[in-house]
Amino acid sequence: MFAAELFKSLEIECEVTFVKLSSYAGTQSTNVVRELIGLDQPVAGRNIVLVEDIVDSGLTLNYTIDKLKKLEAKSVTIATMLFKPKAFQYNYEVEYVGIEIPNDFIIGYGLDYNEHARNLPDIYKVIP
Repeated sequence: MFAAELFKSLEIECEVTFVKLSSYAGTQSTNVVRELIGLDQPVAGRNIVLVEDIVDSGLTLNYTIDKLKKLEAKSVTIATMLFKPKAFQYNYEVEYVGIEIPNDFIIGYGLDYNEHARNLPDIYKVIP
């Protein structure tokens, strides 16, 4: 949902492609990135902007950045709607941050809990 809103406001020429990665089971990270839908466009020599709904530990982003570098992307920039700085475990810059949030598990507005609640129009904190 965030990507759709962001792309509506862009006034530059761009191409959009989607990948689907997962590193969670329930509310816990598995520490293993699974590629559910892979990249289907060449990236060599191109400037890439990774658009994320949320940056948590950074595990999936780190995986993606490494992959894009191996595929010879010219540059990789990160834009995220939500950023959890206290959960972030890597040493790369998240250049564009919508909102910094606490290290809570949240759902809605595209964020899910075991594939549920993505369609909620707002963001909610999951209370165990």
